[in-house]
Amino acid sequence: MKQSATQTLKRLREAGFSAYFVGGCVRDQVMGIEPKDYDIATSATPDQVMQLFPRTVSVGARFGVVLVMVGERQIEVATFRSDGAYADGRHPAEVTFTLDPRLDVLRRDFTMNGLLYDPLNQALLDYVGGQKDIEVGLVRTIGNPGERFREDKLRMMRAVRFAARFGFQLETETRAAIVSLADQIWQVSRERIRDELTKILTEGYASEGVPLLEECGLLRQLLPEVSDLRGVEQPPEFHPEGDVWVHTLLMLKLMDETRRDIVKNEGAPDQKLQSGSVMNEALRKDYPTLTLALGVLLHDVGKPLTFERKDRIRFNSHCEVGARLTARICERFRFTTRQTERAVQLVQDHLKFKDLPRMRESTVKRFLRQEGFEEHLELHRLDCLGSHRDLELWRFAKDRLQQLSPEEIRPPALISGDDLIELGFRPGPAFKEMLKAVEDAQLDNTLRSREEALKWVEATFKK
Repeated sequence: MKQSATQTLKRLREAGFSAYFVGGCVRDQVMGIEPKDYDIATSATPDQVMQLFPRTVSVGARFGVVLVMVGERQIEVATFRSDGAYADGRHPAEVTFTLDPRLDVLRRDFTMNGLLYDPLNQALLDYVGGQKDIEVGLVRTIGNPGERFREDKLRMMRAVRFAARFGFQLETETRAAIVSLADQIWQVSRERIRDELTKILTEGYASEGVPLLEECGLLRQLLPEVSDLRGVEQPPEFHPEGDVWVHTLLMLKLMDETRRDIVKNEGAPDQKLQSGSVMNEALRKDYPTLTLALGVLLHDVGKPLTFERKDRIRFNSHCEVGARLTARICERFRFTTRQTERAVQLVQDHLKFKDLPRMRESTVKRFLRQEGFEEHLELHRLDCLGSHRDLELWRFAKDRLQQLSPEEIRPPALISGDDLIELGFRPGPAFKEMLKAVEDAQLDNTLRSREEALKWVEATFKK
């Protein structure tokens, strides 16, 4: 990727334009991190860029942005510009192209992202003190923080994300501006907020990002249900770690540690993770999935509304209440239907593990075979380690899952609706319940053949 970007930059230089690597790729190189993408800032206008390269895509010519295609790779090339007022809290009403790279830097968000690098001469240009802020670990806006955040309110979440990701501190005035403007975050589209929240939850620093959102007042605006977990007591015999907020943050930390463990052992799928987690390759490849991260964050959101102190602290029906709240939260951020359903199911079922040893065999098999069960298993592991640390039920579920063959857990149907009609039953809604009853008996190993199933139906149900 770097070679393709350098070739693109060199071609701009040969055509008489100034050009530099800019933004995150320079920041990452200064921090010793291999960049995933490379962006270029140049004095060439969008038209000049498109004339210079044979394969381009104009993705924002008004704002000076063109994608240059180099083989299978795409390099974002943006014209130096200065921005006018941000009327909608997202986009400048007008932009002015310029030949001065310094003016282009001054419109950007944070000093760490305002560095320019010349790979041909190996020279770093720093107009805003970004290199020093990286060295001391500060997230600082370029210029007045209030102005930067009023231009684009999403920058408040980006500031938190960068601080959490790199283990940096928010510079004092930058933090104060976020606290002051946090109640305006919903001026940003729900989709953009959702995407930033997703990155905070799934990229390995949720346990730093979520409390920082709370400290800055953003969590109260975005997820008041999670903010309400603070101070909600739990029975110490089951939760010696502390209140619901402490428990949730501890689970997020364990999830982050598991992700780092996976990244460290990448390329060695058979190597046991230090975290002790066992998961299939799909979950391991994409750990944590968004739905797992949502399950960890939201699994106990029903507790504040169901808190009772009787013989001991109890949270009766908190799974059901939490599932309803999770559905509302997913709708708030416009997650997909599939993501919503999976997250709701994780919250709804997270206490089912305690009943596994007493369940009917058919109920156990139905629970284990549901789509995405590996996420349920991992959520339960994190829940146990984030509280009493007893993994007995996790091992029970894991062992049963490994013992059961695909045919045992999802056997072919013994009979169909046509068979019920041949037996003289009238088609209707009852067919679904009758066929489920047959499958339950099959999963319980009490019915093993079509003939047994037909006799059992005739003896059990009235025509």
